Amino acid sequence: MLIPSGVGGDEPDPKTHEGFEWLYVLNGRLRLVLGDQDLVLPPGEAAEFDTALPHWLGSADGRAVELLILFGRQGERAHLRARTR
Repeated sequence: MLIPSGVGGDEPDPKTHEGFEWLYVLNGRLRLVLGDQDLVLPPGEAAEFDTALPHWLGSADGRAVELLILFGRQGERAHLRARTR
């Protein structure tokens, strides 16, 4: 997943859905709002969490963030947009 530069400076809008998520930061600095925690994860850091907990992902410094992210079928609807033809 790539979070483009400029994304993350907005006010976070945490969401919930069924399942779990696992993520690993490849490049950039990820801002992860998880419940009442506001975390910054640098490259090489990982997180795992129950997605029933309100969560939001963005850039910590306005620059692009590249990460690997795994989530269940329930997370697809929350994170992926359908492609248009």
